[in-house]
Amino acid sequence: MFAERRPAVTPTDGAQVLKALDAQAALLPYALGVFAVSLPLFVWVGSFAGNPLWMTASFAIFAINWGVFYAAVSWMRDEPSQDLARRARVQVLCGVLWALAVMQISAFAHNAGPARETLLLLATAGAVLCAFFAAPYLPGLLIIAPLAAAGPLLAQFSSADSRHAGELTFGATALAMTLALILNRMFRRQHDLAISHEQLVVERLRVLEEAERTARSKSDIVATLSHEIRNGLTGVTHVLAAAAGRGGRAAPSREQLNAALDAAQDLIAVLNATLDSETAESGRLQVDARPFDPVRLVQDLALLDKPHAAAKGLELSVHVDPLLRERAKGAAIADALRTRQIVSNLLGNAVKYTVRGRVEVRLELRDDRIAIEVADTGPGLSTEELEQAFEPFRRVERTGAGVNGAGLGLSLSRQLARLMGGALEASSAVGVGSCFTLTLPFDLVAKDEQEETHDTAVAETPGAPRTLRVLIAEDDALNAAMLRAVLEQLGHQVVHAANGRRAADLAKIAEFDLLMLDHRMPVMDGPEAASALRQGDGPNRQTPIVAVIDGDAEEAAEFLEAGAEIVLRKPVSVAGVARALADAAALERTDPAKVAA
Repeated sequence: MFAERRPAVTPTDGAQVLKALDAQAALLPYALGVFAVSLPLFVWVGSFAGNPLWMTASFAIFAINWGVFYAAVSWMRDEPSQDLARRARVQVLCGVLWALAVMQISAFAHNAGPARETLLLLATAGAVLCAFFAAPYLPGLLIIAPLAAAGPLLAQFSSADSRHAGELTFGATALAMTLALILNRMFRRQHDLAISHEQLVVERLRVLEEAERTARSKSDIVATLSHEIRNGLTGVTHVLAAAAGRGGRAAPSREQLNAALDAAQDLIAVLNATLDSETAESGRLQVDARPFDPVRLVQDLALLDKPHAAAKGLELSVHVDPLLRERAKGAAIADALRTRQIVSNLLGNAVKYTVRGRVEVRLELRDDRIAIEVADTGPGLSTEELEQAFEPFRRVERTGAGVNGAGLGLSLSRQLARLMGGALEASSAVGVGSCFTLTLPFDLVAKDEQEETHDTAVAETPGAPRTLRVLIAEDDALNAAMLRAVLEQLGHQVVHAANGRRAADLAKIAEFDLLMLDHRMPVMDGPEAASALRQGDGPNRQTPIVAVIDGDAEEAAEFLEAGAEIVLRKPVSVAGVARALADAAALERTDPAKVAA
């Protein structure tokens, strides 16, 4: 019946101590007032005592204690009082001073003649007050209350004539101590509830801010994508309409086709950056840290951007630290694909925003780190603009007017750098230029795994790649057309099936060198078709199967269990399809193994 419901959130010890000390500090002014009111009564009773010197000393002790208390109350309003340990010692010491004052009064009353009993009653009242005002803080209560009660009790029991009064004094102080403990328990309960309430309020505000931030992020995504998709698709649509001869338009020129291709590539980049940013924000973006050669990666990217820089009259150069260039061993430990994404974004921004001058890429070793610096002589950014540039979906209006993009490149690059154990920092000056520095972990004895894999593959690959007969199963006409275009661009023959059932039927009557199956299809999906092919007796029972998925790990696992050997994630690219074909060719020379492209 008397059980109490515990608060849902367990308060911390520091918060409980702070609440107790605050409650006791709130009582200190009242304590000063009570002792100030009691002082005239003490003076009147003490005037009947026969020792004026001791009476004067008692007045001095009252004055000293009152001054100390006033200084303590003033000190608690300042910043230094936030040290809980020091503050607790100060408050307990103040209570001990009043307890010693009560003991001094008891000693004074013992030899006060006719005023003895009255002064001892006043000392007992002082002990009760000490217990009451020390009640909020339990350690202080356990020290101050017994110390204050010791004086009147010793004085009463020291004389045989006052033993009865001593018993009354003991009962009064024991009752006061019991009530003070009950009051302390009530204080602690109220403090627990207050702390729990504060923690719940803080948690609610945090959740509310998170919800508002998520809502703003979603709104920014919708606004950005709607603008970029509308502009990009409008241009592509006009060029395709001209190519199809609609509306009596002439066939598009090479410049128009290149513009449409650039718009489509920009659109894909915006979509990829947006999806990566959301995935990173939710904590689901993963990186694969492996040794790779950062020098070769940067040099490859610089070669790709040199034509764009030359078209604008910019000088693009790469400077490698001699200590790094001359090393026979050593590799960066990070995700090579994500590192390429970061450096490509930094280089692209430098070339995009620099009107005249040069762009420099510098690589150097810094202890166990490699630093990749991309410096330009562009318009430069102020401190506020630089902070804004790293915020998602924020673009610097002064430099970004008329430039395509979602405003996600730098924020996503910084997130990726942190995920790989590195950092992305920047410095800039208006009218001078900017310098962005990517630092990544570097192992002085590691070797580039990609180079070893490439050398091994070259050594094992006999002759030039042959033309393959490829069966693709894809229900989406646009995806099928894209995959067919890539395969034919690579020089292979393609047969298309609209669903898994049709693909399985074709595989029973014709022989193919490779099967590429989409995951989600009507009639029969990709895993079912792969399982049917592996369990059947047709000519393609052992033919390599490439699973074309949207990127879900569960889809890949389901496909691999059904019999697929290679996983290709959408959206497909020429490089990705070529890698899948190379993995399929490797399966013909080695034992079948599960491979992810």
